[in-house]
Amino acid sequence: MSAPASRLGSWKTPLAACILVLAGCAAYHNSFSGPFIYDDAPAILDNRSIRHLWPIWAALAPPHGEGLTIEGRPVLNLSFAVNYAVSGTRVWSYHALNLAIHLAAGLALLGIVRRTAERLAAGRAAPAAGAAERPAGPLLFGLGVALIWTVHPLQTEAVTYVIQRAESLMGLFYLLTLYCFVRHAEGAPPSGPGGLREGGSFWGALSVACCLLGMGTKEVMVTAPVMILVFDRTFCAGSLAEAWRRRKGYYLALAATWLPLLGLIASTGGNRSGSVGFGTGAPWGGYILTQFEAVMTYLRLAVWPHPLVFEYGTFWVTPTQAAPYALAVSVLAAATVWALVRAPIYGFLGFWFFGILAPTSLMPGTTQMIVEHRMYLPLAALAVLFVLAVWKVATRGRIVAVAGVATGLGWTSLERNSDYRSELAIWQDTAARRPENSRAHGNLADGLMNAGQTAAALKEYAIALRLNPWDAVANNNYGMALSALGRGEEAIGCFERAVRIKPRYAHAHFNLANALVRAGRQDDAAGQYTEALRLDPSYPEASNNLGDVRMTQGRLDEAVGLFERAVELDPEDAGAYYNLGNALTRMGRRPEAVGLFEKALRLKPDYAAAHSNLGVALVDCSRFDEALAHFREAVRLQPEYAEARLNLGNALLLLGRLPDAVGQYQEALRLRPDYPAARRNLERAQRQLMASSAP
Repeated sequence: MSAPASRLGSWKTPLAACILVLAGCAAYHNSFSGPFIYDDAPAILDNRSIRHLWPIWAALAPPHGEGLTIEGRPVLNLSFAVNYAVSGTRVWSYHALNLAIHLAAGLALLGIVRRTAERLAAGRAAPAAGAAERPAGPLLFGLGVALIWTVHPLQTEAVTYVIQRAESLMGLFYLLTLYCFVRHAEGAPPSGPGGLREGGSFWGALSVACCLLGMGTKEVMVTAPVMILVFDRTFCAGSLAEAWRRRKGYYLALAATWLPLLGLIASTGGNRSGSVGFGTGAPWGGYILTQFEAVMTYLRLAVWPHPLVFEYGTFWVTPTQAAPYALAVSVLAAATVWALVRAPIYGFLGFWFFGILAPTSLMPGTTQMIVEHRMYLPLAALAVLFVLAVWKVATRGRIVAVAGVATGLGWTSLERNSDYRSELAIWQDTAARRPENSRAHGNLADGLMNAGQTAAALKEYAIALRLNPWDAVANNNYGMALSALGRGEEAIGCFERAVRIKPRYAHAHFNLANALVRAGRQDDAAGQYTEALRLDPSYPEASNNLGDVRMTQGRLDEAVGLFERAVELDPEDAGAYYNLGNALTRMGRRPEAVGLFEKALRLKPDYAAAHSNLGVALVDCSRFDEALAHFREAVRLQPEYAEARLNLGNALLLLGRLPDAVGQYQEALRLRPDYPAARRNLERAQRQLMASSAP
């Protein structure tokens, strides 16, 4: 059977696709400069597994243990590795790929709706689908649906917020799974035995492959095999039994994709390391009560997308508070069940909406009750209903009506994208929309600190901790702010509260250790660095800093091992090479130290301390001219660097250039009047100079 597209003309479908892509680009052209924000930092900027595309299994193994968005989602992680290979941590390529994914998903939706509408218009639908429900102009109808869905501002969180590629990429694979099924069904004999051996075998196999990729992207993909079966029953086979009879092998292959998903879920401890799932400690009944309001909020925003909120915060409600929302959702759910029997097309749209929301609505979470990006796929059903209504009500001017609504939605998306222009802007907007949200105030405080607005930041931290004293992240970040202001003891108190609240918070243990080092409590700091490494063995900064402590304690063998581990974990960290070089220098292994200082300088050519210490190692290797060049470079890079002045003076003294050596020692003492080594060597150089000038 030939594909329906052949009767639409060779130019109409590409033109519709171009219109959709141009509309999407227009709605999101101002999103490319938005910085990484919120969960982007731990999942992308601090994610060492994305820094190399090869070996590919490393990029397919995201870190786990902190409940990160990329945890247990290897395909998502691999996509970020591709971005890192293209632009490192420059954000433009991440936004470009996010938009490309969204546009591809819009094109897949266009293809699904157009082919399904044409099937209905041609009378190939199941008998239960009445003639009154058959829309005219399948391509225009599909374009209208895809256009509304693509430019709708409710999609901005899944497109503009980089890490929420988890939603849009899963959505793309979900839609491609369905699109390939539609092509598979078109190529299969209508009454023949089912499976992947039919005429549509290529499309059937591709559908299963897309489903598998979706399972490796986000867990909501779990609903796809069931959704395809219900779609088949509604639009193709006419009943579940007939769908199974025709395509049993295909459905078994789809169901098999659940197995790797179960493995991925198990790899996160079954509850995304304590953030989502039945093992998180979140009360399931209490969480369910919040979801009635969530569903009604999603429906309201689909119709009137204002105000949009980046982070709704954690909240709990009583049964009485939830009752009005529960009643409305129950009526809609009952209507969906009724329609599945009596009006299957509308029933399928309801099933699409509730079915895709079900995993996140039923699985309890510890922090997120209402999340706009969860509407990425469910919105498609509402877009279909809207365009259906336009098609039924407006016999003329349908295209103008849909285009007008799409223009308004696209303009609103443009305005919403401007809220993502900076970390400070998005959190100011969020705190204004949800003043009771402690995380909004805490993250606004972070943004204010980064912008140098210290007084305002401290005020926001105080609000955040007043709203939720048990917020480990807010306590940790407040501690970092206090530490930056030199209020070390207060910072230690904040970090200690953070680790009491969340004992597995490796970053808080690390920050507490840093604060303890600054307070001179080396032994206590070592214990905290050790705990951070126990919780996250692939934490190079903790390994490096613990190595520093061990070197200070004179435990050089341990220090070398820790620095070597830090270098192994992060081969691009100049500081780790520098520290390892220092440890080897103290052990007398100067030729090895030279190579390590040189590696540090290749990574960071303006590293003054590395130039100075490389010079010291070169002097010990009798490579005086090279040493002199590095000492001079250290002084050029950092004229106030007293130790480099001392080292340069020592090199000049060894070369017999006494007046120059005296000048460098004097400069070192001007910078540090209490510098005993500089004073001692100055006196020595002056004695030698006097002796050499004596008759």
